[in-house]
Amino acid sequence: MTESIVFETDLSPVASAALSIGEVGKSLSPDQKFTILTRTGHGGLQDLDDLPPEAAYMITKVEELPTSEAMEILKEASVYHDDDVNFPAGVMEKIHALLEAHSSDSFLSQPGQTGDVSKGEYIEEWELEARLEAALIAFHSPYPEVRAVTDPYDDPTIPVETFRAYVLIFIWTVLGAGIYEFFRHRLPQISLPSNVIQIFLYPLGKFMAAVLPDWGFTIKGQRYSINPGPYTYKEQMFATICISVGVGGAYVSYNLYALKLDLFYGFKWASFGYQLLLILSTQFMGFGFAGIMRKICVYPVRAMWPTMLPTLALNRALMKEEKLQIINGWKVSRFNFFYIVFGGMFLYFWLPDYLFQAMSIFNWMTWIAPNNFNLAAITGSNVGLGLNPITTFDWNYMTQILLYPLATPWYSNVNQYIGSIIALFCIVGVYWSNHLWTGYLPINTNGLYTNTGEPFKVSEVLTNGLFDEAKYQAYSPPYYSAANLVLYGAFFAIYPFSIIYTTMIEWKGMAASFKQLWFALKDFKRSNFAGFNDPHCRMMSKYKEVPDWWFLLVLVFSLVMGILCVKLYPAQTPVWGIFFALGINFVFLIPLVLIFAVTGFQFGLNVLVELIVGYALPGNGVALMTIKALGYNIDGQADNYISNQKMAHYSNVPPMALFRGQMLATVIQCFVTLGVMNWSLSNIKELCTLTQAQKFSCPGDRTFFSASVLWGVIGPKRVFDGLYPILKWCFLIGALLPIPCYAFKRYGPKYITASFQPTLIIGGFLIYAPTNLSYVTPALIVGYVFMYHIKRRYSDWWEKYNYVLSAGLSAGVAFSSIIIFFSVQYHAKNIDWWGNNVPFAGIDGFNGQQSRLNASALPNGYFGLAPGSYP
Repeated sequence: MTESIVFETDLSPVASAALSIGEVGKSLSPDQKFTILTRTGHGGLQDLDDLPPEAAYMITKVEELPTSEAMEILKEASVYHDDDVNFPAGVMEKIHALLEAHSSDSFLSQPGQTGDVSKGEYIEEWELEARLEAALIAFHSPYPEVRAVTDPYDDPTIPVETFRAYVLIFIWTVLGAGIYEFFRHRLPQISLPSNVIQIFLYPLGKFMAAVLPDWGFTIKGQRYSINPGPYTYKEQMFATICISVGVGGAYVSYNLYALKLDLFYGFKWASFGYQLLLILSTQFMGFGFAGIMRKICVYPVRAMWPTMLPTLALNRALMKEEKLQIINGWKVSRFNFFYIVFGGMFLYFWLPDYLFQAMSIFNWMTWIAPNNFNLAAITGSNVGLGLNPITTFDWNYMTQILLYPLATPWYSNVNQYIGSIIALFCIVGVYWSNHLWTGYLPINTNGLYTNTGEPFKVSEVLTNGLFDEAKYQAYSPPYYSAANLVLYGAFFAIYPFSIIYTTMIEWKGMAASFKQLWFALKDFKRSNFAGFNDPHCRMMSKYKEVPDWWFLLVLVFSLVMGILCVKLYPAQTPVWGIFFALGINFVFLIPLVLIFAVTGFQFGLNVLVELIVGYALPGNGVALMTIKALGYNIDGQADNYISNQKMAHYSNVPPMALFRGQMLATVIQCFVTLGVMNWSLSNIKELCTLTQAQKFSCPGDRTFFSASVLWGVIGPKRVFDGLYPILKWCFLIGALLPIPCYAFKRYGPKYITASFQPTLIIGGFLIYAPTNLSYVTPALIVGYVFMYHIKRRYSDWWEKYNYVLSAGLSAGVAFSSIIIFFSVQYHAKNIDWWGNNVPFAGIDGFNGQQSRLNASALPNGYFGLAPGSYP
């Protein structure tokens, strides 16, 4: 929203004393107040003498808002949110009806009529509806998803950055980062995700508030105590946000394993000094970008960030008291509902994960004919394309690709699924036509193969860790599966498409944000919130801001660390490679983060970085790994930091506190990661071998090493110029497609184009090799039930329980998986019965025929190019 409408910035909460419906909005009738309660999700309140603060607040704001200002707000909203895919379509239609009615003389001359208020047929209710819709936009949020997990007011006196919050941040970042780093090299791996940590933060915070003494000191009239009183919602959010930064692991760990292990490169020069410089550079460079992106992806209202709303919902359920309501027959509180769901899922998850694994991999169609190759290739969950209407009863399984089916907007899931279906037909066409010899390989794998259909062994083309041309010519080039070829084609297309199309569609918003950024760079004293007048920006403007130059300083620091890393150690990486990683992220960061912020869809730059560096520095696997670590991680870390900034924005955590907390958590993460990593490298026997006793087989590290050889040592020129030159045309396709897509978006039928997201359709191609439709079909079904049907038919229930349900299911799975892992899987105690064996029987269980054609049946015993003539 623009600044043409100016509202008061004093949004202090309604008095804590109980307020009855008669004490607020005294100029409104009881029916009008009930209309407001219903519209704001409080229609089921059982005690109208004790209103929730947010309900009393909104009644007051509706009463105070002049009709003339309400109309200006609605006019601005109708323009600003006109092409906003997340803005409720029904509300937009209602706004247009209210605006049209306001300009109708015939309507104004007939105030006594009754009828549909959305059409403005009754003037008294028309005025109320106009003021109500305008008040929701101007004083809370235009999105029901956001209103469900945030307050429309703020109390700046609530403790946030406390001693006990920092104690919790330190303890759980150390535990979370340590566990993640230790077990990320194991298959299956285990982690302590932030949604599980949230559950432990709550009782520990309460415990510290009860037992810590009220010791402190006073500076300039402000008292600082290690126990300032009851544990608060803001402390819980502050700790949660900071911990989530530190527990996600450091991508550079893969790089260091590949460098140090004798099984891979075995370089002894990769000492702790090199490791520290590299991890500080990769983890903090994204942080520097995050500050610059605030005006584009945090402050704008349209940057909703749907995937982090369940985190807000969980902490709200744990920390916020609520009044008794009956909503669609439900009166259970969010707090109790969360623990019911959490406990139920904790128990239920034992079935699909351990006791009855067919419930997880429900590849029932292959059970009909386990040895039918075509059936397994099309419908199989393990080796096939997963075309199956009912594929799982396991929440963990269905959230592997579409991570948040109860948070990601319905249109986003649909667009991605359409792309996945189109990709399936492309893969089938490529495979059954045996195009580029794909028929001799498994249909849907990310593995590489030789010309005899055997797995490609990188070690066969290396001598002392370096590429050996003679061995390569005697062995085989790497061949890709049909799904892998389609996947790479989609990657090559989505990079140019995302930049061009996002710029075309979001140009006005991006231009306005860049304008604000330019003003800020010219005048460092200018408020970062200048130009942003939505409720949350007005609330956050009370707090001291983090200057842009602080973030730029972090960016410079990380850049210096990266340069020192490659200049002080024999990393074989030119300095320009670091600036290349910086530049490519600067170009792609805005469209990538905007897409993620609005739709919940995310993809990385790893393939593009590998391709460009592979061409620019052929034969240099170490340089590729270093630049890839920067190129991929800058965007990933920036996404993480920015989404956390938006979470703090919604929960009114002061920016300065967040900056200090995120910096501290990241530093802790860096040192804990390096400590655990070096201990593992020194103490775990046979680490990263396929037969390692505790299953520390390092699948991610092996992939990282293989990629460094294939893209860095062998190089993409041999593969994409010699074997698969057609794939390069996908860049041109991706550059040209935005034109017709933009034209259709602007001039096509509104009921279709409103939800048309072509970037997500291309993104749907990316699910394959090795995953497939079996992972996304159930998520689509769940998304339809909750994000479309229930959201429309039972909106009050949805606003109260949907995100709590999502948090409870995910937390239950995470906690249950930890218990299952240590109790029955770390030292395997398998249950041998039909329900655990049938998902892995026959071809879809990796048994028997795995390719449509047999290379050994060919006259020469191989397919493809002749030995000695490989590119």
